[in-house]
Amino acid sequence: MIEAKQLKKNFGKKVAVDGISFRVDTGKVTGFLGPNGAGKSTTMRLMLDLAEGEGQTLYDGKRLHDYVHPSEMVGILLEAKSFHPTRSAHNHLKILAIEGNIPLKRVDEVLDKVGLSSEAKESPGKFSLGMSQRLGLAAALLANPTYLILDEPANGLDPEGIVWLRKFLKSYADDSHGVFVSSHLLSEMSLLADNIVVIGKGKLLADTNMKDFISGNVGTSVFVRVKDNDKFKEILDKEQISYIKENGGFNIEKLKTDKVGELAFRNKIIVFELMTKTASLEDAFLEVTVGSEEFNGKMPTNE
Repeated sequence: MIEAKQLKKNFGKKVAVDGISFRVDTGKVTGFLGPNGAGKSTTMRLMLDLAEGEGQTLYDGKRLHDYVHPSEMVGILLEAKSFHPTRSAHNHLKILAIEGNIPLKRVDEVLDKVGLSSEAKESPGKFSLGMSQRLGLAAALLANPTYLILDEPANGLDPEGIVWLRKFLKSYADDSHGVFVSSHLLSEMSLLADNIVVIGKGKLLADTNMKDFISGNVGTSVFVRVKDNDKFKEILDKEQISYIKENGGFNIEKLKTDKVGELAFRNKIIVFELMTKTASLEDAFLEVTVGSEEFNGKMPTNE
């Protein structure tokens, strides 16, 4: 596993990362979330000893610089365009392979994995952001590392590319690897990650599995739409059942569908729609990070 211990970083008087600790397990994808300015990129750099700060990060019990070939322990993608713009994609990876004592056959293998075989002789300076992300991922994969640390790897990818990335990272983790990945695409992260680490203003807000994170912060509710709203409202008020009117019906918390259906049946009310509403990762994320946004605009209203 990767163990991040008491990571801390200040920029002058501002605390960017405030003594956070968490772990990244093999066999799982761990999502890294936080509002803009939360300290995610700085945390990743601290983990890789690319930024000066306090604390330490252990990779299978050792510091990264204690390994003879660190690239075999962790592959990184922090910036999409970290390459010479006029050097071909193949030669860019070839130089990295030579420096890392990696067999040159891996260059063609990783280009094929990320779908850039046909662009191998092209200069990446002409690449789109999505293609640059693929080349960066290819570089991270060169040494077939135990872990991947990826900062916003889905940026610039089209929908097909995002689906490909999700399937690839889940498959990579399933093969006894660990993946630590940040993203602002919450709907995609809900499909990708097994575990979640959330920070806000440099502080650790959550470190748990996806299911517990969602259920532990935002509960489920029941949505019901009936023929006679006025009569059903009177019944809910009489039973002292709290609700919110929405979408032509009622959103009811702390009750299950069978209880709501029974209540309507007992009072001879025709039900058009009855369903359980499960909270989303977005709901849980907004609940956990409220008040920790660095930049906070006004939410639109219907007024």
